[in-house]
Formats: sequence, structure tokens, C-alpha cells
Amino acid sequence: MREAAGAEETAGVTEWERDPEAVGKFVESFAAQLVEGGMQRMPARVFTALLASDAGALTSADLGERLQVSPAAVSGAVRYLSQQHMVSREREPGSRRERYRVRSDQWYEALTNREAVLKQWESALREGVTSLGAETPAGRRMAETLAFFEFMERELGAMMERWRVHREERFGRS
Repeated sequence: MREAAGAEETAGVTEWERDPEAVGKFVESFAAQLVEGGMQRMPARVFTALLASDAGALTSADLGERLQVSPAAVSGAVRYLSQQHMVSREREPGSRRERYRVRSDQWYEALTNREAVLKQWESALREGVTSLGAETPAGRRMAETLAFFEFMERELGAMMERWRVHREERFGRS
């Protein structure tokens, strides 16, 4: 499966010199694990295909060909992945075609962008505690859930900062 005439070379092996069957098996296997973790099937396949490409970016046509799926399936998957901050869209230089890119820090970005969601959940849970009554069994359950998300929010920020430092030490600045 040739990606492009100018495919990047990594460790002396160009992308198309790899065993396409082995790469395809990896894509499907890791995508299946993401599905087991709660991701939708097609976004998991598209994300893994992008992750497994040397350039980290493919067009809709490239993704459709690699995954043997329709343009509509790719479009829906990319929309979902974009909303989750797991891929970004960019224009191909000199073309109207879009490329979809996964960056090396995509997990960091996806988790960091969860902070807004956590704050929304916390706000809703506070309302739940108030409306249910803090001393009722349901109110106590809501309060514990709220405390969990407040804890996660605090810990996530500290953990992400530790990861940023660790990543720079291990891989350098990007």
C-alpha cells in the first residue's frame, strides 16, 4: 500500500516496504481494543490507521482505501474524532483536499480537553445534590460522584503536567 511517492523513511524501512498484512492486522487489533474500551468501531479504525501511518496524516481517500470503507464512513469517524480532540483537519498544500492528522501528543490533548466536560458534570451533579437533598441516599450518591470528579479534575491537571515534563525529558521538545 503505497502512501505517496514521498513517503517518509523510518529506521531504513519505508512505509510501503512493511508487510501490509501485518500492519492491517495491527490496525484491526488495536482498533478492537479501543472498541472494547468504549470507542465506536469506525472512529477506532480510522484513529488507529492514522496512528500507524508514518506521516500521521492521511486523506479521506487514503483512509477509505486502507480500511476498505466508504467516504461517508470516514467522514463520520473523522467528525467524531475531531470532536474528541483526537485528530485535526488540515488542507493539503496546493489542494482543496483535506488531510486528517493525529499528533504525537493526541492523548495529552484529548485528556486535557476533558476538563471542560468534567466542569459541566460537576455543575450538574451539584444541582443533583441540591435537588435530591444532601442527606438522602440518592443525594449522598450524587455527592460522592461529585467528589470523585472534583478529585479527578485536580489529579488530572497535576498528572498532565508531570507527563509534559516526562515527555520532554524522554522525547525532547516538539
